[in-house]
Amino acid sequence: MDTVTAGIVSDLGFVEEMDRVRTWLNTWIAGTGTDLKPLLEWQFVEGSKYFRPLTIFGCYRATHGAKADIPDTMIRSAAVLEMMHNMTLIVDDILDHSDERRGIPSLHAKFGSLPALMASGFIVAEGFDMSADDPHDIRMFADLVKRLGVAECAQWRLRRQPLGVADWEEIAGEDTGSMFETCACLATRDDTLRRFGRLIGMLYHGCDDVGDVKGLEGLGGGGEEDLRDGILTLPASLAIQDRAICDMFCKAEPSAAELDQIKHAMIAQLPAADAHLDKLAKDAKWQAQTKTKEPKVLEELVDYTRELSRR
Repeated sequence: MDTVTAGIVSDLGFVEEMDRVRTWLNTWIAGTGTDLKPLLEWQFVEGSKYFRPLTIFGCYRATHGAKADIPDTMIRSAAVLEMMHNMTLIVDDILDHSDERRGIPSLHAKFGSLPALMASGFIVAEGFDMSADDPHDIRMFADLVKRLGVAECAQWRLRRQPLGVADWEEIAGEDTGSMFETCACLATRDDTLRRFGRLIGMLYHGCDDVGDVKGLEGLGGGGEEDLRDGILTLPASLAIQDRAICDMFCKAEPSAAELDQIKHAMIAQLPAADAHLDKLAKDAKWQAQTKTKEPKVLEELVDYTRELSRR
């Protein structure tokens, strides 16, 4: 597990539950065929952050009690959610031409694009098969996969456009936000914390954007790829309010010098981006406080999420 997330897991008291998720995934991988097993072992490395299962467990405890045992059904839900997340990572790496993830070659760089794409489809099919006896989870995962597909197409369509922070919120809310919404709904089995999930997902997405610009390792995104492809990140949405920067950002192929100017304009907007993230964090905490009787675990989760862009 990623060392930063490992500390958070320990602080929140979910070490045993996370071990159960890893055991579930490792057992599943061990039972796959010889053609897929090496790819799955490579993709599901120990460096995974497991932040989404952590969110599921936090939402469960917030609504069921601070000392509530996490049932096996919730471990399964968390493992399948992590599988769906890894499917998106594989596709994103191919789309972004990213040859590395977590400091090692990405799946397509190691095994080729076709095997990687087939593995991503296999992962999703296996996740639905694991959830076959749970209509609620099936509906949640089906909705998630559809929303992620639409969000990715929308984000690609809206590249190099003169948009703003509200547009970034819509993109982030459907991209990362939909994943964390699903985490919350898997935990509560209803919509009680859906809004909380969306907000912490947007916060995670924005912290990734800011961390990339700051030159941090980030939370899984790709700062150089986003800048190259004209993706609307949070710092970019603020920087392009300047007309000259916007004109460069919207060019089909900005020059190296123009990309450098855009990057420096984004750096200059980091204080404003941080302020926006602080507001999202505050809103997420308010949802936790008003929707649950045990908000502390979710408040701490929000604080940890917010700190990730500062490490």
